[in-house]
Amino acid sequence: MRRTVYSEDHEAFRETIRDFIAAEVVPVYDEWREAGAAPRDFYKKLGELGVFGIEVPEEYGGAGESSFKFQAVITEECARAGVSFGGSSVHTALCLPYLLKYATEEQKRRWLPSFVSGDMMTAIAMTEPGTGSDLAGMKTTARLSEDGTHYVLNGAKTFITGGVQADRVLVCARTAPPTPEDRRAGISILVVDTASEGYAVGRKLEKLGLKTSDTAELSFTDVKVPVEDLLGEEGKAFGYLGQNLPQERLGIAVAAYAQAAAAIRFAQEYVRDRTVFGASVASFQNTKFVLADCKSEVDAMEAVVDRALDAHDAGELTAADAASAKLFTTERAAVVIDKCLQLHGGYGYMMEYPIARLYADTRVSRIYGGTSEVMRSIVAKSMGL
Repeated sequence: MRRTVYSEDHEAFRETIRDFIAAEVVPVYDEWREAGAAPRDFYKKLGELGVFGIEVPEEYGGAGESSFKFQAVITEECARAGVSFGGSSVHTALCLPYLLKYATEEQKRRWLPSFVSGDMMTAIAMTEPGTGSDLAGMKTTARLSEDGTHYVLNGAKTFITGGVQADRVLVCARTAPPTPEDRRAGISILVVDTASEGYAVGRKLEKLGLKTSDTAELSFTDVKVPVEDLLGEEGKAFGYLGQNLPQERLGIAVAAYAQAAAAIRFAQEYVRDRTVFGASVASFQNTKFVLADCKSEVDAMEAVVDRALDAHDAGELTAADAASAKLFTTERAAVVIDKCLQLHGGYGYMMEYPIARLYADTRVSRIYGGTSEVMRSIVAKSMGL
C-alpha cells in the first residue's frame, strides 16, 4: 500500500539523507563501531546539513519546521542502511524539545545557534544507579548557594547516551526534598557545562548493541551551576519530563518499525543469494512463509506508526497512544528481527552481517523510554483498569 504520511518535502529530504548516509556514514561505519562512537566532526557535518536545526526557529539559525516527520525520515533511512548517527538522536529528539519549550529568550540566544551547528552537543541525564524507571527516587541534589548566584550539584547518573561527547547536559536533580503528599516534587533541570570543575565522565559503558552511540556514567562533586542555567521553573521538572515522553516513545516506535522493515530487506537479499542443497534458500516454502508473516507484521507496525505520526503533528498524540505504539512495535520488531536472523543461519550470528547488529541494537527498545511493563501499565490505566 502507498504510504500517505509523508509529503513531497519529506520525500525530498529522504533522498538527501539517503545520499548523505551512503557518502558519509556507510564507508566508515565499521571504524565507528570499533571506536565505540561517531567522531565529533561528524556532528559538525550533520549541523552543516541542517539536521540539528529542522525544528529550531529561524531566528536561532534553524529551519522552523514543526513536523516530527523529518526526524522519522532520518530514523527510517538509518535503519534501512543498517547504520546510526551516533548519539545525535538524543541531541535532537530528547534535548531540543526541552530547550524550545522551557528556555528563556536569553538562554535560547545563548545555546541554540551552537546547538544547530553541532558546536554544542547535548545529552540528558535522568537515570541514576539503582532507580531505573523510578525518576522520583533520584538522589542527585542541587543546593542553591547562600548568595543565590549558583547551585551546587552533587550526585551521579548512569546510562547517559551522548554523555562522553556532550558539551552541555540537562541534569535532573533535586533542588528540594520530596513531600509526603508528592514524591515527584522538588526536581529541577540544570543545563550543566561539562567543562565545569567537579563534573566527571566515569566509565564509558560497554553495551550489547548501539555501539556507535557513546553511553556513560556521570558524576558531580560540588559542581557550581549558575542560576542562569536553570531550565524552566525550579521544582517543576517532573511535569516537564512527562510532557516530552509521548514524542520520545513515538521516536522509539518509528525506529522499531524501521528496523523490522530493514531486517526483512536484509533477509530477502541473503536468501536470494544463499544456496543450500542445490537450491536458493528463497525457493523453500518455509522461507516464503516466514517472510510473508514478517511482512504482515511490518505492515501492521507501519499503520500504527503512521497514525501516531499524524496524531503527533496534529497535537493529538496522548501518553497512552504513544505507549501503545511503542509497546506494539518494539515487541513485534523483536519477533520479526529474530525470524530474519534465523533465515541467515550461522551467518546471522556474525557481527559482520547487518542483521546481527540489528538484533543487538533493537533489544534495548523494550527497555529505554520506559520498559514494556511500564507501557502496559499506562495503556491499562487508560482503559480504566
